[in-house]
Amino acid sequence: MTGLIITGGSIDCAFAGAFLKDRTFDMVIAVDGGLAAVKRLDIRPDAIVGDFDTVKGELLEEYGQIEGITFEQHQPEKDETDTELALRTAMEAGVSDMVILGATGGRLDHSIGNIHLLYACLQKGVKASIVDEKNRLYILDQGKTYRSGEVWGKYISFLPLTEEVHGITLKGFKYPLTNRDIRIGTSLCISNELEAETGAITFRDGVLICVESHD
Repeated sequence: MTGLIITGGSIDCAFAGAFLKDRTFDMVIAVDGGLAAVKRLDIRPDAIVGDFDTVKGELLEEYGQIEGITFEQHQPEKDETDTELALRTAMEAGVSDMVILGATGGRLDHSIGNIHLLYACLQKGVKASIVDEKNRLYILDQGKTYRSGEVWGKYISFLPLTEEVHGITLKGFKYPLTNRDIRIGTSLCISNELEAETGAITFRDGVLICVESHD
């Protein structure tokens, strides 16, 4: 089951419209202020989740009149962000593959927190990625093969999420590595590029943030 979560960060609606044009999702969740982007994109959400502190009341009223939309309102004083609550709602509904729009470009603490939420998804066996007009970001706890026609842009970067990642080997990349250990605090694996039609990363243990991006 696939899911789309539109949260309240910065969204380039021209990009988002093009991205969503040929994609369908089994469940769409608007998160608080992300409902404004949902409105601009003319998407019908299945659920609206949040404490509703950054969304206009008239917009909530408008969507409240549409039958079949679930409203999940939370108190502002809570332990979780609205995006975390939306991810929980999606997973409880059976979503196992989700894309998050609007998770970057706003408050930096929320952007970093959203990256950490991807790790929580990974721990639960859920595939999740953050996408914006320049980046596709996800978490790896095992190797992956890359194909030139499928990556998000020219650059592929790997950053350690755990304190150490051991035995990184990169093949088919402009800057190859063989059995290299990296620690938090290094920029060694930023801005690599595919040199062949396919490239691969393998590593023994640890967790990596992967960012596919373009200028």
